[in-house]
Amino acid sequence: MENTFAGRWEHFEHQADMGVRGVGETCDQAFEQAAMALTAVMLDPAEVRTETQVEVKCDADDLEMLLVDWLSAIIFEMSSRKMIFGRFEVKIVGTSLSGMLWGEAVDQVRHAPAVEIKGATYTALFVRKDKAGIWTAQCVVDV
Repeated sequence: MENTFAGRWEHFEHQADMGVRGVGETCDQAFEQAAMALTAVMLDPAEVRTETQVEVKCDADDLEMLLVDWLSAIIFEMSSRKMIFGRFEVKIVGTSLSGMLWGEAVDQVRHAPAVEIKGATYTALFVRKDKAGIWTAQCVVDV
């Protein structure tokens, strides 16, 4: 029987900021879903056209720091390119990440972003695999 678990993303409240959480069968998938949760803080990821591809590479001392670096790299690309991303692909080897982001230029009228994300934080930060083998990657982002 083929396993069809595609991962999921979710938010969790944290004072004036927002928590982002990715869940997946692999660490890679959990990081991809955390990135989707990041986009969903601002707008519905399904509204993003994935017409432009951007490559991101990150290295860190551990998986928790890698998650912060990954989300920070996405935030940097959104800000510097004035883009929004709605599809993500991650390959993690050790504590090095190669990622692809797909998205489009921000259209203030069509996208109407709810908030601006300033950065990923170390608050509520963890990356772990549970007893069932499911990965969770989460942290709070400053909005």
